[in-house]
Amino acid sequence: MRTNTKAPAVPHPRTHEGAPAARIGADAELRRSVMACLLWEDTFYESGVAIADRIAALCNEVEPVTVAQIAVEARTRMKLRHVPLLLARTLAARAVNVAPLLAQIVQRPDELTEFLALYWKDKRQPLAASVKRGLAAAFRKFNAYQLAKYNREEVVKLRDVLFLCHAKPKDEEQAATWKQLVAGTLPAPDTWEVALSGGADKRETFTRLMAEGKLGALALLRNLRNMQQTKVEDAAIRAALATVKVERVLPFRFLSAAKYAPSLEDALEAAMFRCLDGADKLPGKTALIVDGSGSMFGAKVSAKSELDRFDAASALAILVREVCAQVAVYVFSVNTYAVPPRRGFALRDVLRQSAEHSGTNTETALRAAASQGYDRCIVITDEQSHQTVSGPLPNTRGYFINVASYQNGVGYGKWTHIDGWSEAILDYIRASEGLVPEPIQTNHDQAT
Repeated sequence: MRTNTKAPAVPHPRTHEGAPAARIGADAELRRSVMACLLWEDTFYESGVAIADRIAALCNEVEPVTVAQIAVEARTRMKLRHVPLLLARTLAARAVNVAPLLAQIVQRPDELTEFLALYWKDKRQPLAASVKRGLAAAFRKFNAYQLAKYNREEVVKLRDVLFLCHAKPKDEEQAATWKQLVAGTLPAPDTWEVALSGGADKRETFTRLMAEGKLGALALLRNLRNMQQTKVEDAAIRAALATVKVERVLPFRFLSAAKYAPSLEDALEAAMFRCLDGADKLPGKTALIVDGSGSMFGAKVSAKSELDRFDAASALAILVREVCAQVAVYVFSVNTYAVPPRRGFALRDVLRQSAEHSGTNTETALRAAASQGYDRCIVITDEQSHQTVSGPLPNTRGYFINVASYQNGVGYGKWTHIDGWSEAILDYIRASEGLVPEPIQTNHDQAT
């Protein structure tokens, strides 16, 4: 065997549309695969299974502490529920102590059962000791109402989790609640599902639950169509939207609700803007560039959703536009268009009207923005460019916000790369510019 030979050339990674992509490390690749991932959901170019398999494989290449940090960020900052559980499952398979991680990322009772379903996806096997400890710690966080709300007749039940993790109640009240859970005698929770399954009037049920503050933000948004159909008073809905907690709602959910209740767009818009309460303005002139290429429209964010990546990008654009002191907005595919100075849902409308649904000439858009000058350039995209991408203008700040889970992308090098589609990306930008004393985790200068 000869050893005095050249090593074979490693093919340069490319986007799905052919542009040379950045070479990034396993840590950065895991982040970009996770932060905008609704687990098992197909995208324009990749299947949900392929993305999940890549995430699992990358977890074995990345240090456990980094995987855990990504899982926590995905759950708490990017508001994702299922993919953090997959990360915890892969760490458990590596015999990592996942007890602290599970206690942190499990924030709803049904995530306990979902984790066990993932644990046994390939075959049923005993639970690791740290898994039992983590599930037990998470179980103690939930009260009787929460347990009753998610106590469903599924393959894995909450009582199964309780038996397997051997959790110890924190007090006598919780011990009594767990006995009811085991016996199947937990009082039925006062939710819209329970009320309607019992034959209650839809209009009266929704009106009462909103008045009593018992309809959460996501349930409220998802049921707007039902409320409109059953003639629930607009004044009652508006009052609920004005006070409901929006901390765990992804911005694009408001766009989905507006499709079914256009007469309530102003109230939905105001609720969405509450994500920005207290946010400082980004000084100077910002160029905001939104990807309107075909792949942004080609696949829904989930099988149950009518929204696509462009809706997610539009929702982020609406929020970004609100925190910019001065902003010029562009939408691009093959061509680039400067859009009129709109805000809120009106900006969504003009972006959609201007998008061509064709190829992805990202560099053309960057040059158009550069010709007008800026202090900051923010690109919202799935990064599947036809063109090689240059850096931002000298002495300016540049950000690529990736709203997809594809393996390769172009927004690295001199760009600060941010993965995800929650309003938390604005925290990253402000922290990067020293506007808030908050740590930032981006993929800046990790590409070669």
